[in-house]
Amino acid sequence: MALYDLMFSQLDVTSSQLLVNDGFFRDTAFRKQLSDTVSSLLDLRVIPIFNENDAVSTRKAPYEGKNCLQDSSGIFWDNDSLAGLLALELKADLLVLLSDVEGLYSGPPSDPKSKLIHTYVKEKHQSEITFGEKSRLGRGGMTAKVNAAVCAAYAGTPVIITSGYATDNIIRVLRGERIGTVFHKDAHLWTSIKEVSAHEMAVAARNSSRRLQVLNSEERRKILLAMADALEINESVIRLENGADVADAEEMGYEKALISRLTLRPEKISSLVKSVRMLADMEEPIGQILKRTELADKLILEKISCPLGVLLVIFESRPDALVQIAALAIRSGNGLLLKGGKEAKRSNAILHKVITSIIPDTVGDKLIGLVTSREDIPDLLKLDDVIDLVVPRGSNKLVSQIKGTTKIPVLGHADGICHVYVDKTANIDMAKKIIRDAKIDYPAACNAMETLLVHVDLSRNGGLDELVAELQREGVQLYGGPRASNLLNISETHSFHLEYSSLACTVEIVDDVFAAIDHIHHHGSAHTECIVAEDSEVAEAFLSQVDSAAVFHNASTRFCDGTRFGLGAEVGISTGRIHARGPVGVEGLLTNRWILRGSGHVVNSDRGVTYTYKDLPVKA
Repeated sequence: MALYDLMFSQLDVTSSQLLVNDGFFRDTAFRKQLSDTVSSLLDLRVIPIFNENDAVSTRKAPYEGKNCLQDSSGIFWDNDSLAGLLALELKADLLVLLSDVEGLYSGPPSDPKSKLIHTYVKEKHQSEITFGEKSRLGRGGMTAKVNAAVCAAYAGTPVIITSGYATDNIIRVLRGERIGTVFHKDAHLWTSIKEVSAHEMAVAARNSSRRLQVLNSEERRKILLAMADALEINESVIRLENGADVADAEEMGYEKALISRLTLRPEKISSLVKSVRMLADMEEPIGQILKRTELADKLILEKISCPLGVLLVIFESRPDALVQIAALAIRSGNGLLLKGGKEAKRSNAILHKVITSIIPDTVGDKLIGLVTSREDIPDLLKLDDVIDLVVPRGSNKLVSQIKGTTKIPVLGHADGICHVYVDKTANIDMAKKIIRDAKIDYPAACNAMETLLVHVDLSRNGGLDELVAELQREGVQLYGGPRASNLLNISETHSFHLEYSSLACTVEIVDDVFAAIDHIHHHGSAHTECIVAEDSEVAEAFLSQVDSAAVFHNASTRFCDGTRFGLGAEVGISTGRIHARGPVGVEGLLTNRWILRGSGHVVNSDRGVTYTYKDLPVKA
């Protein structure tokens, strides 16, 4: 109690302890007075803290049978059941029971196989839950909390069990966030008893992926061709559902850049169909022998390509990404879980339906799972035993948040801050053409130019003015660095590390190619950079020294794309340095395994084994 006094006093709030025992609640007059007393205390900004009076309590265990919280006698046997009883007597809207774990698990929380139950359905969970040991403190434990929660919930007061260790959990509960475990008498009406958990969905995707890998190359190719045909046949209904998403986004006042990414125009659907067919016609990626080595006589080691396993791809406002990723997963033999943005809910649902409808029964439509609730993401990110790679496609906030909350490897980029550097030796007409394309072709793309760097000599001979005029004619809002803003009389940017994703761009003047390289390394995101120059030595210095995933000479940054690179499609663009970098196509979704073929060989401390380590042709 002293701790409560101390903590509440820091907020200028008074607390008051009320000690009760079960006998008090047998008295009708007491229960009436209880409600009046609590109301008066709250009016005085006094927080009542109830506790069982252990000094006079004689009962050691709860009563059996129907004599529960909802019984008119008002019996309780510990502080959890006391809390439930008080919630009912005081007609509370909600009871929050705090624990030392996140909520109710399907088994002991220490067991990695135990899963957090977000909504308790008595008909489903009562017989499935395995409780661990009770709390070391007091008579409670999770069993006591569940008993109290069930009794209170079925008597009319909803209950949430959540962790008391997180300082903001009560606030999050009041905000309506999905944390802990909720108990409600009508839970069976709005939660399916046969609800598929995140873990079950991931396991189903893995099992289906293994069946997909059993198919031969031609059978997998036919699935992709059927997918392309289905997209064409269903284009009208796809566009209808997408149109509804776009209309809602416009009504909600979403930014034009987001609406642009959300919209599935006929040419975009046509491009998707083309990329799927291109994937179908690519060389079979699975089971390719990458290296063959003779370790010893008749002992042959092979390094073979194989799928990663199960991918979790989280993307925002780009329904076309669903198609690309699904096609890549099928081609690479991976299981797939997809979570799209709420703004593309209808588009994602119809695309998922169209794609899964063509997957053969021998594989199963669970190969590609669509996660519909954002609240499922935390559960999915914990499944490092089932999910092998997470690919976030979206904002810097999304990518950073995911990287900080999962043990699963994450592939992706947080920003697309792409630079074009125009050297003093550049052909100005070529430079104008490149920067116009890099900024105007698709301003919302992650490979669009966000910063234009210009050699200082061009600010003296009129070249800079021509470049700026080219962008301004296209309606681009320009912001300058310290040097450019003074010279061009434009607003100064508040940051060089800025991804506009719209018709806006930063301009800055640099002394030479090495200053441009330094600027990119300090302010870039290691995505895509371009130099426009006629001097080959300057160009080679830029190409070799800029440490980004893609570096171009005299070509628009917009070429950094899986389809344009001939990869068929891309799951995303990686700016990391491990596993895959740049546009990630089929190869980025593969790993390898080792196959060893022998003739009764044994190690036996290497006695009798003559190692040859001879490289063999890949094709035997």
